[in-house]
Amino acid sequence: MSKTLVIVESPAKAKTIGKFLGKKYIVKASMGHVRDLPKSQLAVDVENDFSVRYITIRGKGDLIKELKSAAQKSEHILLATDPDREGEAIAWHLKELLGISEKEKCRVEFNEITQKTITDAVKNPREVNYQLVNAQQTRRVLDRLVGYKLSPLLWRKIKKGLSAGRVQSVVVRLICDRENEINKFIEEEYWSITASHHKGKVKFESKLQKIDDKKAYIKNEAKAKEILLDIGQDQFVVSDISKKKQRKNPAPPFITSTLQQEAYRKYGYAAKKTMIIAQQLYEGIDLSKAQGTVGLITYMRTDSTRISEEAKNSALLYIKDNYGIDYVPEIAKKHNSKVKIQGAHECVRPTDVNLMPDKIKEFLSAEQYKVYRLIWERFLASQMAPAIIDSTSANFIVKKYQFKATGSVTIFQGYTKIYIEGKDEQENETGGSLPDLKAGEAISAKELIPKQHFTQPLPRFTEATLIKTLEENGIGRPSTYAPILDTILSRGYVVKRQKQYSPTELGCVVIDLLKNYFPEIISTEFTARLEKQLDGVETGETEWKEMLNNFYGPFYKELEKAENEIGKIELKEEESDVKCENCGKLMVYKMGRFGKFLACPGFPQCRNTKPILEETGIACPKCSEGRIVIRSSRKGKKFYGCSAYPNCDYVSWDEPAGEKCPRCSNDLYIKRNKAGVKAYCISKDCGFEKKLNEEQNG
Repeated sequence: MSKTLVIVESPAKAKTIGKFLGKKYIVKASMGHVRDLPKSQLAVDVENDFSVRYITIRGKGDLIKELKSAAQKSEHILLATDPDREGEAIAWHLKELLGISEKEKCRVEFNEITQKTITDAVKNPREVNYQLVNAQQTRRVLDRLVGYKLSPLLWRKIKKGLSAGRVQSVVVRLICDRENEINKFIEEEYWSITASHHKGKVKFESKLQKIDDKKAYIKNEAKAKEILLDIGQDQFVVSDISKKKQRKNPAPPFITSTLQQEAYRKYGYAAKKTMIIAQQLYEGIDLSKAQGTVGLITYMRTDSTRISEEAKNSALLYIKDNYGIDYVPEIAKKHNSKVKIQGAHECVRPTDVNLMPDKIKEFLSAEQYKVYRLIWERFLASQMAPAIIDSTSANFIVKKYQFKATGSVTIFQGYTKIYIEGKDEQENETGGSLPDLKAGEAISAKELIPKQHFTQPLPRFTEATLIKTLEENGIGRPSTYAPILDTILSRGYVVKRQKQYSPTELGCVVIDLLKNYFPEIISTEFTARLEKQLDGVETGETEWKEMLNNFYGPFYKELEKAENEIGKIELKEEESDVKCENCGKLMVYKMGRFGKFLACPGFPQCRNTKPILEETGIACPKCSEGRIVIRSSRKGKKFYGCSAYPNCDYVSWDEPAGEKCPRCSNDLYIKRNKAGVKAYCISKDCGFEKKLNEEQNG
């Protein structure tokens, strides 16, 4: 009996698809790429029209023999690698290795791993798309030229082991530029005045907006006190009221980057972790003997928010049956994708909306459940009716001062019944309701509250805000964000503290050099422009070797200039006052993946290293003799320990407050999250906790 060989990328996918296709098909995995550029050399002949030399990846010899043997025994070969540029390139490499003819219709692709989608796909193979292949080749060659030409320059001018990358260096620049803005920022004091009011049982607040019809600016405490004295006990008179209904539309379904951002906001998952979990959901989960292995979500590497008509209709029917006709939008939702070239792709969505997260929870790990629920809820919400909100604002006049109160009440939940989008840490929500007010009505202020503020610089990037910035500026592709963030951390260009990225001295030195000599390479606009040109290669509008030639000419001139003009850059080692206990030399500060540490300058004769202990000034609650210091785990996560270790083994993830509980006299600890800072009692039976502000917490 003749058989068809189907080659996919991963064993998990092969197992799932094999069950769908039956005995007439042999399904094998290529284990990702089978050919690549050699690591030991450039392998791009810039003098010969950018001809590229590929080699079989080390360790893949036996696998390729197995694939060739299976191919010889099969009547047909189908290449079912991932539905993107990289997947197309892998299919092309397999085609070359297996000797499949040029015009053979051997390529199949699918956006989801379900019985119907797979069986339909294998019936409709197409030729390998060389525009997609060339787009991927161009990206690979560009990255190779930048990495293999710039990195050795950094080795010679700064130190060995450094690397530069076409996208990675731009990411480091964004972090360095943000740090420079923070360092240059000069804070300014200002004050606000809030009035608290009661009407009936409703409590609400109004804030000072204008003085003499000009925007209120209170520069210091003296001015604030002057205003308070002037207002005194005078009544607040309602000057005007504005009421309006607002329709709040749902966010579009996930694409790769928004999935990464939301998983970080809601669960603190790194982009890499999110993509690993999403890959598992895509490739298939065993849902019992009755259902077997099912791919739960569509392909998770996509820039498109498009939804198939079948999936859309299924979602609308589910909404109608489970939430009622009011939750079905009057006009079907349309979410426009920013990237047109992936119009054939879909968003990241559940393959079957009827597979509710709680219905299959027992078959999923805790992490798989969280990510699947996130994708399921976001998709369903994207197809629901908008929320309707009654917004009210009221202006009050007291002498020459204008105060404003705002409130909102949700009168129809709409999509918010099942999903509310996460917020970045610096974003604030306002809400609450106002009582019935009438123009001319006088309201007293129960209290006037002055508050000191200081202007703040832009915050450092978190993983979510950095990915959002990269996406907004068209830098890189979402599928590359996770490995890029890993690389810049492992190279010591940036560190992560309290979930925020800060540049290291090394990172700043490298970026300053690149700014001076390779302004185009390090430019966000130039990098985004290259991405658009790569899209042009994919659509056939741009010839790939012409694009490479236009890039390499100016780049080579910059390389020559930098080589001739840059001298050796010495990274100064900052000396500490800590003596090495092995050889007596004063230890120096070094930068590692998880931040600074102390090392002996006598390396390699003396290899002594030790962490830098950050003092908190709090006595150890266990031994009372040592002091609490901040340490780092092997993965770089902060924890609190006793300075008397190993004699005292006290450790805690949460920071000791240095106070006793007023209820039970047990120790208080400090916990920080998006809701703020609080002190809580270690005794679960007590349950005492109190909110703190940052000033109270030092």
